[in-house]
Amino acid sequence: MPHIDIDSPLPGISGLFAFRPETAEPLGLLAETLLRGPSSLTIGERELIAATVSRGNECTFCSLSHGAAAAAQLEDGQSVVEATWRGVDEAPVSEKLRALLRIALAARETGKAVTTDLVEAAKKLGATDVEIHDTVLIAAAFCMYNRYVDGLATIASPDPADYEEAGRRLADHGYLRIGTP
Repeated sequence: MPHIDIDSPLPGISGLFAFRPETAEPLGLLAETLLRGPSSLTIGERELIAATVSRGNECTFCSLSHGAAAAAQLEDGQSVVEATWRGVDEAPVSEKLRALLRIALAARETGKAVTTDLVEAAKKLGATDVEIHDTVLIAAAFCMYNRYVDGLATIASPDPADYEEAGRRLADHGYLRIGTP
């Protein structure tokens, strides 16, 4: 049960966006820009970063919804997401993405945990300055989104199957209409 009366049956951030459309617009635009805007990282890779950070923050709604969106975009979909959640070091992803995920998880803990060694390791594997920037910003933004969703105790099903359609919809249509009819 949410801590406040959001007057919406929508789960997670969708209900919060319906409750406060004036904050939904910039937050949705940020997610759209980070996860779907122009980038040398694929939408699936960026969704996987968001889902992995959210999983580390124990945010059920965000980890499962963005995990489903990543799965809809990645080859071998859900198995890649689940393997990454079990451990980045064994994840069936490129070495570069693995290095970026390590940066994201460090940023999830604290910005100061993103070390020169982590950044240099990613650069040696081909990560660009823009990819490193975007990884840190995705991690930071999803810490905020996770705390927003969980801080207000929004509705979140623990069943991954409940997020499959929403994940496909996010992957196909993006974040600018979340919480709208």
